[in-house]
Amino acid sequence: MSHYPHLFSPLTINGMTIKNRIIMPPMGTNLASLNGEVSQEQLDYYELRARGGTGLITIENICIDFPFASNGTTQLRIDNDQYIPGLFKLTETLHRHGACVAIQLNHAGASAYAYRLNGETPLSSSSTPSKKNGNTPRPMTHEEIYHAIDKFGEAAERVRRANFDCVEIHGGHSYLISQFLSPLFNKRDDEFGGSLENRARFLTLVVDKVRASVGPRFPVSLRISADDFLAGGNTLEDSLRILELCQDKVDIINVSAAQNDSLNLQIDQMSLEDGWKRYLSRAVRDKFHKPTVIAGNIRSPKVAEDIVASGDADLIAIGRGLIAEPEWVQKVQSGNERLMRKCISCNIGCADHRIARSRPLRCSINPDIIHGDAYKLRNVTRTTNVVVIGGGTAGMEAACTAAEVGCMTWLLEEKTHLGGLSCEISRLPEKTRIADFPLFMKNRLASLNNLMLQVGKRADVTSVAALHPDLIVNATGSVPLLPPIDSLQEHIDLADGNVFSITGMINNLDRFTKTQGKRIAVVGGGAVGLDVVEYFATRGANVTLIEMLDAPARDLDIITKNAMLNLLEEHRVEQHMQTQLMAVSADHFTVKNAQSTFDIPFDYGFICLGMRANRAGFDDIDRWARENNIKMMNIGDSVMARRIIDGVREGRSVLDTLEDMGALGKEFHF
Repeated sequence: MSHYPHLFSPLTINGMTIKNRIIMPPMGTNLASLNGEVSQEQLDYYELRARGGTGLITIENICIDFPFASNGTTQLRIDNDQYIPGLFKLTETLHRHGACVAIQLNHAGASAYAYRLNGETPLSSSSTPSKKNGNTPRPMTHEEIYHAIDKFGEAAERVRRANFDCVEIHGGHSYLISQFLSPLFNKRDDEFGGSLENRARFLTLVVDKVRASVGPRFPVSLRISADDFLAGGNTLEDSLRILELCQDKVDIINVSAAQNDSLNLQIDQMSLEDGWKRYLSRAVRDKFHKPTVIAGNIRSPKVAEDIVASGDADLIAIGRGLIAEPEWVQKVQSGNERLMRKCISCNIGCADHRIARSRPLRCSINPDIIHGDAYKLRNVTRTTNVVVIGGGTAGMEAACTAAEVGCMTWLLEEKTHLGGLSCEISRLPEKTRIADFPLFMKNRLASLNNLMLQVGKRADVTSVAALHPDLIVNATGSVPLLPPIDSLQEHIDLADGNVFSITGMINNLDRFTKTQGKRIAVVGGGAVGLDVVEYFATRGANVTLIEMLDAPARDLDIITKNAMLNLLEEHRVEQHMQTQLMAVSADHFTVKNAQSTFDIPFDYGFICLGMRANRAGFDDIDRWARENNIKMMNIGDSVMARRIIDGVREGRSVLDTLEDMGALGKEFHF
């Protein structure tokens, strides 16, 4: 605690005392029931973060007027009194752990979930969609505007009755209030459009109504997009002028940023540094002298402490970091940071699941966001030997999980180091955050006395059999996919060559320090190829991208995809879509599209056609296991090249296999 005195000091705001400066900001979960009630799974999810020491938990945005205000497939509702009992139970549960609890009121406007509208047109300030290719809304009538204002007030009154400590108004992120505030969306010519004062009128009336509904001694927070980060949108200076019109009736200003079309700056892309938005909250705090909240890829407790100590903000919003590590506060406060899962900002199980795929919330590096480490309360009922082959993230998760429930566990890794592909990719400057996960896994592994590690030797039948396994887990990962293309094998990854796979590129990063003006050709517009494009394009190279499909970034999460498409445009990357690699030469690729066959010259060329499962040694060991009636699992990329989230989930599923074997004790129930 002495290392972070500001971070763990209490703060009182209008009668609400928050025990530390860490808050959980509102993040959709898709865990509510279909009719908008709090589910048991959702209650358990939030309780886990309260038990972990979080000071203030802001429940995800809640629908104030169904269906036109709705956002997402399974969103909480507060548009009538029948939702109060479930919300009261939620606040009651979180309060038992000493957490303060807020909830965010929201009207989605043009961003409303289309399937909830049953064919009706969404509402907005004007007829401008809230994102590229979004649904076209219709302008709200005056009657509809004042109806929405009333709904904010009614919802705020229910928030107080449900025993929340604070209410937050969502005024950003391309939702309805933001659709009035931003000139990108608001094209009205009445008293709700045109000038900044007119565009802010809807917000000021909402703030007035909410304050009147909860009274003067109840904390009200306002979340805004302080900068749209889009040409023609509101800037920080505009937002400061808007806040002048309403800040006197709010107690907390939650400073966020961006709109739908700059989503990678709202839900921060991986490459952005810790606390990069802190200058925004500083400007707001300096002008209005009110408690402010800031988010922005804040993973390091040292950065969080510095933000508070320097006066840049009063409260630190740890969003995805608390999905990954529910015990963030406890582990930092107790000096146990080495065993803290740091979010790697991959945005796959959180943002992409919810926004792009309508799936429930998940996390790449935390395979159980609902119950956390409850599985450790179970134990094997008999001596059980588990041998895990492969020390990447999937293999380490399987080995640690097995050891944590009492198995005698061996982890065998052919290389002399652990971490697999995640460690390799993290050597790219824009991907360094990924290294935090294998580092955590190594620390976790080292804390287990019943987990033995063997490195530097490939596992075979003899070495595995000598360990007398009851269960074998194969997690040998993946290797670059190199199809039978003319002259590819003759040129790829040569010591003095200019053609590289992704692993060849990473192993030769020192060759690519001077990239300004270099001609770079990258074959493959998926995740691997775009990592290479990002590296060279942002360092002044002239990059050409070659892809067989009709568009790049098809396999990327929604945040990274948005970032990469913007990068391709900003850095003028030459793109050849629906183009096939035909042959490889030392200084050019021969490619073919529907019109012609032609050469693309390069100084460095990269073959990034993805990864394939590494099955080296698998068949022999699998055959021996079947002959000896020994259970065998194959997990992660050694099944099929995928993402960290898949391998880690399958690594944790060693529990299911142990249970199927009859070796694991009864499941623990809360």
